[in-house]
Amino acid sequence: MRFGIVVFPGTWSDVDCHHALEKVLGQQAEYVWHKDRDIDRFDAIVLPGGFSYGDYLRCGAIARFSPVMESVAAHAAQGKLVIGICNGFQILCEAGLLPGQLMMNDHLEFRCSWVNLRVENNETRFTHTARKGQVLRVPISHGEGNYTADPETIDELERERRILFRYCAEDGKVTPGANPNGSIGNIAGIMNERGNVLGMMPHPERCVETLLGGIDGAVILSSMFSPMKTPAKA
Repeated sequence: MRFGIVVFPGTWSDVDCHHALEKVLGQQAEYVWHKDRDIDRFDAIVLPGGFSYGDYLRCGAIARFSPVMESVAAHAAQGKLVIGICNGFQILCEAGLLPGQLMMNDHLEFRCSWVNLRVENNETRFTHTARKGQVLRVPISHGEGNYTADPETIDELERERRILFRYCAEDGKVTPGANPNGSIGNIAGIMNERGNVLGMMPHPERCVETLLGGIDGAVILSSMFSPMKTPAKA
C-alpha cells in the first residue's frame, strides 16, 4: 500500500510515521507538503501528530484550510483510507470529516505517557487484525485530547459502533482512572460513518518496535493494508 504523510508547518510526527510504515512495516510512504493538492497516487493518507501552525486559534483550526485538505476530503469521499493521529485527529474534526471536537485536557496538563486502549470494534479497516476487547498499550502525547460532542452525536457513535478505542485499565475495564484527558466515555478513537476515516489521540506509530517499548501500534497500522477476513467473535 502507498501512504501519503501530510506535513504542515509545525508537524513533527511525520518522520515517526514514515519510519513505522516504510522501514518497519514494509509499505511505501511519501511526504506530502500541505500546499500540494495531487494525492491521487496514494491509497491512504496520514495526518500525523504535532502542532500545526503552532496550534494558534485552536488545534487544527488553521491546518484545516491548507490546500491539501480539499484533496484529503475528496480522497475520503472516494472511500480511500485516512488516519489522523493526535493533531491529525484534531484537524479531521475541524475539517468536518469527523464529528465532535478535541478540548483541553480536563486536568489542564500536557500528558506524555503510555495508556491502555480497549478495541471496541474489530470489524473495521483499522482494527480487523485485533480481537474485540483486546487491550493495546499505546503512548499519548497531548494537551488537548479531551474528546467531546453533543449527546446526539455520542449516541450515534455508540449505536453505529464507530467508537473504535476507549481508554481502559490493564484488565480492560473502562474506568475514570484510566482516562488521561477527560474524554467523554473514555473515547480515544472514532471513525466516520463510511468507515474509512479514523481519528485517534494515541500514537500507534511510536510503538511498532520492541526497542521503543511495545509493538501494539502495529496492530492498528497493519490493519490498514492487511486483507480483511471475517473476524472471530470475542
